[in-house]
Amino acid sequence: MVRQVTAFSNATVKRLRSLREKKARRAEGLFLAEGLRIIAEARDSGQLPEIIAFSPEGAKHPLAAEIIAQAEAAGADAVETTADILAKMSGKDNPQMLLGAYRQPDTSLDRIDRSTADLWIVAQALRDPGNLGTILRTGDAAGAGGLILIDDCVDPFSVEAVRASMGALFTQQIATARWDEFIAWLRSGEGQLVGTSLKATDDYLDSKYERPCFLLIGNEQQGLPADYEAACDLLVKIPMAGRADSLNAAMATAVMAFAIRSSWR
Repeated sequence: MVRQVTAFSNATVKRLRSLREKKARRAEGLFLAEGLRIIAEARDSGQLPEIIAFSPEGAKHPLAAEIIAQAEAAGADAVETTADILAKMSGKDNPQMLLGAYRQPDTSLDRIDRSTADLWIVAQALRDPGNLGTILRTGDAAGAGGLILIDDCVDPFSVEAVRASMGALFTQQIATARWDEFIAWLRSGEGQLVGTSLKATDDYLDSKYERPCFLLIGNEQQGLPADYEAACDLLVKIPMAGRADSLNAAMATAVMAFAIRSSWR
């Protein structure tokens, strides 16, 4: 049954608001997603929220009403509230009229089945949630199986990363691992590790990519550590025709992912 909540002091409001913080997300095992487009993407990927909050206006949209009903039927806590309270939950002055709290998936590396996709994206020490979300969206667009986060990366379940992924968080597998753990796992089966580096001599358009291909992208400021580059099976560069010496991490991922896909045609 839908509950109406009109007080900022309500326990559910406080709980959802707390999920903007990494500590609370870890403790609860939940994360926030907002907006009809992202929540519909989640539903279409087989995932419904455990808590769904919405304004009366938001519930008027036929698709939103359908998802709210499905979530409630599956046991979700359905909460009708005001735009002001939704803003408090999401941290946005102009909030979306639909917000859901989802169970975080298991991000252990052992859950990744490399045989399910030809392309996987690996990001090392990524710091910007916008980049992470965009890389997830790029992976979805390029048909990658998922994103493996190496070392200390920004939380993929932060509100900013989820927002930037535009729903791709629900279509891409996500794993987290330390470098040594990842390399041991990678070398236990098939897979070509491809890194990008300004010091590489091989042009990304002239290189041969094998399947499955693991595309390794480095930290936004530092790039890949030297020993990580040395561990790659192939190191390539994207030549710069202008004054810029490199591309943004998310942009480089997109260029590489589609170049790899194109080479297999």
